[in-house]
Amino acid sequence: MTVYVDDMFKYPVGEFKRGGRMYKMSHMIADTEAELHAMADTIRLSRRWYQGDHYDVSMTLRLKAIEAGAVEVTLKQLACMDALRKRGLPMGDPATSIERRLALVKEKQ
Repeated sequence: MTVYVDDMFKYPVGEFKRGGRMYKMSHMIADTEAELHAMADTIRLSRRWYQGDHYDVSMTLRLKAIEAGAVEVTLKQLACMDALRKRGLPMGDPATSIERRLALVKEKQ
């Protein structure tokens, strides 16, 4: 069981302004909901920020999650892992997630 954090903060989609201040964010997902919530508790992230299948985390919380054992992945890897999970498949190894997702798309063609 693993928790993952992506590098969304590197892209414009990972930036937002609030109160005149710029924030950079990442997604945090996990193999299981229980593990995701356990990590949220560990890094003191309120459950109210849960978005049904992931949390958006600030740079500070991202670093805390990594220190607590979360695995860094790319935004594309995380998107592919999430797509696999939504099809009832295991998210599996991030290193092969893009390839596995593309294989599913080719099967449907």
